[in-house]
Amino acid sequence: MMFLLPNSTDGAWVSDAEPLEWEEWSPCMEGIIPVIYYSVLLGLGLPINILTAIALSRLAARTKKSSYWYLLALTASDILTQVIIVFMGFILQMAILAHKVPHAFLHTVNVLQFAANHASIWVTVLLTADRYVALCHPLRYRMLSYPERTRKIIAAVFGTALATGIPFYWWLDIWHDSQPPTTVDKVLKWVHCFTMYFIPCSIFLATNSVIVCKLKCGNRVDGHHRRVGKTIAMLMAVTAIFTVLWAPRTFVILFHIYMGSTNKNRRLHVALNLANMIAMLNTTVNFFFYCFVSKTFRRTAGQVIRSCSPFCKPTNRGFLHSALKPLGLLENVSL
Repeated sequence: MMFLLPNSTDGAWVSDAEPLEWEEWSPCMEGIIPVIYYSVLLGLGLPINILTAIALSRLAARTKKSSYWYLLALTASDILTQVIIVFMGFILQMAILAHKVPHAFLHTVNVLQFAANHASIWVTVLLTADRYVALCHPLRYRMLSYPERTRKIIAAVFGTALATGIPFYWWLDIWHDSQPPTTVDKVLKWVHCFTMYFIPCSIFLATNSVIVCKLKCGNRVDGHHRRVGKTIAMLMAVTAIFTVLWAPRTFVILFHIYMGSTNKNRRLHVALNLANMIAMLNTTVNFFFYCFVSKTFRRTAGQVIRSCSPFCKPTNRGFLHSALKPLGLLENVSL
């Protein structure tokens, strides 16, 4: 049996004659629990995200609202994350192929993984900014926000995410890091932590704080205003869940920079494994927030399920109502 050392510069294969010490004390690395967890996460999360994408695409086509496109892009990035990171990175590479893949393939997957992560988080930032402008600057929002412009912005974000993922081709694998991090590795890890966590979370905190203050200063207390409060609560929940679920991975990476080589640090290996599992949970939770907030989304998702079911006949009931009453969390709001 042969193993590939991801940190090797020549991509050489290593045989069983040269055993890897960390494998003797880190069974969690490729144990049965992570494989089961990621398999369940992919088996449940991928269909849920596909259902969400179809429902949001229908709502976006009916209402022509820009914010639907941001949610659709967020769902698409979650699907990419599940396919590239959960399936290709954890299940295929670790469990099925057991690292028997070329050196270049590993680093190419690294680029795609970081690109998917960057797209997901920065689309969330765009969604937060969109809601901020809609609530705090409604007149400007009506002039600046329209589907064609939104689609161009989203395309630019995905293109930028792919470009910013390229430097991570040289990302050193923490699992097999037998030497202290190099200067390039430290720079990449600090850039990753800032672009994926600290900067986005700072934007979430700033914009959500301004939105809350704006709502508290409002004088209206009607049903429309209450729906706005529920909408902002949902938006804050989405950003808060991201902040909580990605915090362990971020701080484990920073601890790795502080500690240097972690090849023989069993606790850090286990901590990183758990942190990755927790972070990937973020790709499946948004659907439940949408269902909790919006009857229209629940109705549209139900229509998608019924249209795909061989036991249900297609029906147009509720189509006009759904078209005239857009998803509550995406309303244009004038304060």
